[in-house]
Amino acid sequence: MENIKDPSIYRNPVILQSEDLTKYILETAVYPREPAPLKELREATNNHPWGFIATLPEAGQLMTLLLKLLNPKKTIEVGVFTGYSLLLTALNIPHDGKITAIDINRKTYEVGLPVIKKAGVEHKIDFIESPALPILDKLLEDPTNEGSFDFAFIDADKENYVNYHERLIKLVKIGGLLVYDNTLWGGRVCWPEDKVPPHARSGRDAAIEFNKTITNDSRVEFALTSVGDGLNICRRVA
Repeated sequence: MENIKDPSIYRNPVILQSEDLTKYILETAVYPREPAPLKELREATNNHPWGFIATLPEAGQLMTLLLKLLNPKKTIEVGVFTGYSLLLTALNIPHDGKITAIDINRKTYEVGLPVIKKAGVEHKIDFIESPALPILDKLLEDPTNEGSFDFAFIDADKENYVNYHERLIKLVKIGGLLVYDNTLWGGRVCWPEDKVPPHARSGRDAAIEFNKTITNDSRVEFALTSVGDGLNICRRVA
């Protein structure tokens, strides 16, 4: 990523097709209720060259509601970046709650770590610097981990979403939630293929495949929403 001269070309289009409406939602409903630590971390992330890949605050607001309704004590996060969604989760689980957080890059996690420490929630986080699939497979080697997680948030390489799902569906308990980010890929999932920029095709194809997989998965109830860049919210039922 450091070799990309203009990472702005990777910025997703506005799903709502209205920047004014997006601005209205943020300024009216999201920013006024955003906790100070999340605002601080969001602003720090904005200064990062790849800050635009962070979890969007409007998606975070919906996740906050889900976490408060579910009241999870044991969660897992695949893809951390600077930690906006990680901090959000840590702020909304009990004091003795735990988050297994997996990312290939500790350097980006450390951008948000001072804010996480300042918020007093670092003790809830077990950060693992690694590709996710080996860690998920290792967790599944222990039968006691199956069905032991209450909540999962996934915001990593889209090409592996189906692989992550097959492992996480075993780790999350029946009645637990799995939330997948970027599942509309900036709205490109419905674009004609020849209109999709070359750099976006792999992620777009992966999002289409993943959404079809979820639709055909009888183990979950789900809602594919246009919040943020698309959240696919799954509840395990079997």
